[in-house]
Amino acid sequence: MCHPPHRLLLLVSFAVLLGLPGGAAAGSVEPRVPTREERARYPWLSTERPIRPLAEALPPPPGYTRVALEAGSFGAWLRGLPLRPEGTPVRDFRAQEILARDDSSLAAVTELDVGSANLQQCADSIIRLHAEWLWSRGQKERIAYRFTSGHLASWTRYAAGDRARVSGSKVTWVKGGPVDGSRASFRAYLELVFTYAGTLSLAAETQRPPREDVRPGDFFVLGGSPGHAVLVLDVARNAEGRRVALLGQGFIPAQDFHVLSPGEDGPWFSLEGEEVATPFWKPFPWSSLRRL
Repeated sequence: MCHPPHRLLLLVSFAVLLGLPGGAAAGSVEPRVPTREERARYPWLSTERPIRPLAEALPPPPGYTRVALEAGSFGAWLRGLPLRPEGTPVRDFRAQEILARDDSSLAAVTELDVGSANLQQCADSIIRLHAEWLWSRGQKERIAYRFTSGHLASWTRYAAGDRARVSGSKVTWVKGGPVDGSRASFRAYLELVFTYAGTLSLAAETQRPPREDVRPGDFFVLGGSPGHAVLVLDVARNAEGRRVALLGQGFIPAQDFHVLSPGEDGPWFSLEGEEVATPFWKPFPWSSLRRL
């Protein structure tokens, strides 16, 4: 969460498949119903709600090309992230509009449910997307995240019926639920994680990749109470080696995960400075870059 912790290569071919020529107009892709393959990759999708894949809707700036990614990686999965139709506002968990459709800081809104409680905020959105990627890959045994206390909460343990009892910074696991590996149980597990994990745990328990190796799926995080985190959704590079990135965030209160924009000139943020400035938080220094 973004608030106090107690609430707490198919390489080239894949890039070509998902990339568009530089200079194409963002938002020019017509929404369509998701394919069967997309519903398998993004299992929360419905069969009726129209989407636009991120890489089609948000092409890189003129002269830039998306960096190559390993097929099946978290970054490659994020490139296909389903977006809602152009002009969709950001709404919170109560369905109240909190960011207008024409706000200059908003590039797009993802087609991702936020739940009915004030839980899926900034760090939680990153955890949610990472867990959904692992679920879609059939790697459910890897779905595990730490509470701010440092205790590990694994999906396999939760699915086996174990439940966390939390008392201050003490966590014990006891048999308290049914053996249940369903999607509904998975969402309940995630809400448990959202309650007790946050920016502090993401900052403390994740890898610190070098600036030169920043890739889609990495994130910037400043841990605190509150803190904030933004996810690197894509990276593109030009012939001179300059890099730009698409950045996405959840926020307070729990709200639609959305793609940010630095202003009227498009949704791509420069990665060339000593820090990365985003619209709703203080600038992120490169020392805040992390990787799950």
